Amino acid sequence: MAEGVRPRVKAPKSASAGEVVVLKTLISHKMESGQRKDSDGNPIPRSIINRFTCEFGGEMVVDVTMEPAISTNPYFEFEATVPQAGEFVFTWYDDDGSVYEDKQAVSVA
Repeated sequence: MAEGVRPRVKAPKSASAGEVVVLKTLISHKMESGQRKDSDGNPIPRSIINRFTCEFGGEMVVDVTMEPAISTNPYFEFEATVPQAGEFVFTWYDDDGSVYEDKQAVSVA
């Protein structure tokens, strides 16, 4: 597991049924491409977030595959419709097999 990785999500706590909401995500991750070398000349192993998903009520909202050229601390902003009260589940997948997850419940007002 990479050190210092921290997912952050900004989502509304409540919405009207059928409302389109804006979701913002950021994960603190240094994203090493595997092409650089350390001070001794040894390759630094690749360590990137290679996939990001967002689900609501078990249904996929967003599924993004990332490549080595992705920036450090990847940020995503997207819209989703809230059909009823439920929970958004945000998941980031790392090359080393680590999985980082955050959940945000949304009530319907």
